[in-house]
Amino acid sequence: MASRSDDTPNAPDFIEMDPVFRQQVERLHALTIYARWAVAGGLWVIVSPFCLWALRDEIKLWREYFTWTAVRFGLAYNPLPAFGLALCIGMTVSVLLWQSSVIVWGLSDRQRHQLENQVFKIRHQGKSHPLWRWVVGRKSGRAERGKRRMEGVVRLRSPTGVGEWVGEG
Repeated sequence: MASRSDDTPNAPDFIEMDPVFRQQVERLHALTIYARWAVAGGLWVIVSPFCLWALRDEIKLWREYFTWTAVRFGLAYNPLPAFGLALCIGMTVSVLLWQSSVIVWGLSDRQRHQLENQVFKIRHQGKSHPLWRWVVGRKSGRAERGKRRMEGVVRLRSPTGVGEWVGEG
């Protein structure tokens, strides 16, 4: 049986020292953070309204006579909404704990190695990889994109001199 390292191409040493490669690893890490928060947010936007709607009678009871026993029985007799809310809360807490550990202790060597291998795979596959555009394809910053956007625009002074007209050249 082949080990995992045989299945994935390893990045050569010169790529690991490349500052562009390091920047791409950081972009992939940031993309991972955004994706995790997007999933957690998506669960809250999509799943939790249905769960809260299914629990609306229990919530009305809780607002009138709140006891922990009422909460326990309300969730016990409505397992599907309880599972949906537990999924939302669990995903949010897991993302918070993961991101907090990364902030406090930094990325572990294993996580950094996985990100480096993933960036190497993305670079190896090229533009056909779905993450190419976000990780590797961005060669220039926002200022360069703004320059490209403004290439065809001609600036003219207005007759009154108060503002500028912008027209296509």
